[in-house]
Amino acid sequence: MKQLLNILKYVLLLALSGVLMWYAVRDQDLSRIGYHIRSANYYWLGITMFLSVLGYFSRAYRWRMQLEASRQHVPYWNVYHAMMVGYLANIVLPRMGEVIRCSVLRRTSGVPVEVSLGTVITERVIDVLVLASLLGAVLLMEFNKFWAFIQSLFVDKYDSLAANRDVLLLVLGIIGLLAIVFGYLMLRNLDKLRENALFMKVVGFVKGLLAGVFSIRKMENKGVFLLHTAFTWLVYYLMDYLAFKCFPATYGLDVKAGLAVLTFGAFGMAAPVSGGIGAFHVMVQSTLLVYGIGKEAGIAYALVVHGAQTILMGLMGAISFVVTAIQSAKPVSKSALQVNS
Repeated sequence: MKQLLNILKYVLLLALSGVLMWYAVRDQDLSRIGYHIRSANYYWLGITMFLSVLGYFSRAYRWRMQLEASRQHVPYWNVYHAMMVGYLANIVLPRMGEVIRCSVLRRTSGVPVEVSLGTVITERVIDVLVLASLLGAVLLMEFNKFWAFIQSLFVDKYDSLAANRDVLLLVLGIIGLLAIVFGYLMLRNLDKLRENALFMKVVGFVKGLLAGVFSIRKMENKGVFLLHTAFTWLVYYLMDYLAFKCFPATYGLDVKAGLAVLTFGAFGMAAPVSGGIGAFHVMVQSTLLVYGIGKEAGIAYALVVHGAQTILMGLMGAISFVVTAIQSAKPVSKSALQVNS
């Protein structure tokens, strides 16, 4: 039953991607989209893909620094291959890549899943903070251009929420009350829960998770960690900005437009759909529309950029999958498990 529900979930998410892609290309001239794709200068796309590879290497090094701070001494290439397998999984299984890469690292290097997952959570929190900062910068620099865009996204939803404010407050109140009752019952029966083996396993998992989350506090070279974080996002930015040079329609867009595409495109990639398919395209197309780029040119840009990165990620992830499969066939030595414990 559980397996059936998982299959149904992924089918629905894939269907959502399909609906979003249909939304992005509806009522458009497909021949014009094809023309924009055929007339692209793929020299610039090659540069963006080279930068993307450097970004993957940097991101793997940053993750290894977090693991080292959690007293998990793992070879760099083991970390890199586990990360790329996770990215490969995200193309098909939305948001499962984070768990899968931790599982791979456990098999190849003996790192406890809860610890590596904690470091991944920290990584995601940092990325969210960076993305929030970028969103703030975009709205400050291009407030007039994006005010109408923000309104079109949220005004109707806000009006709907305001009309049902009392119902929402009642639901929130019930949820809060249930949380308080649950917390009280947990505290009251804490001694009995400590005698439960399953509860203690959960406690152990949470402790390991927190150790990974707060690993950055124990990091020796925080400056290097921040440098890799900045480099990763710089690569993301250059990938989007240099891709403007691929198309005559977007060639003249400035650095602020690149920042906007990076920001809203990242929100699309964060959506719970396979590899950001559909969500990324809608967000990028809508953002370019703000800068006067037609829908056909906008969706062509999104298709080429997203398609190239997906192919690159798939190829690199497939290589890493083969490498980790070979590594997993070899048992992790007891000495490695002792060092990582």
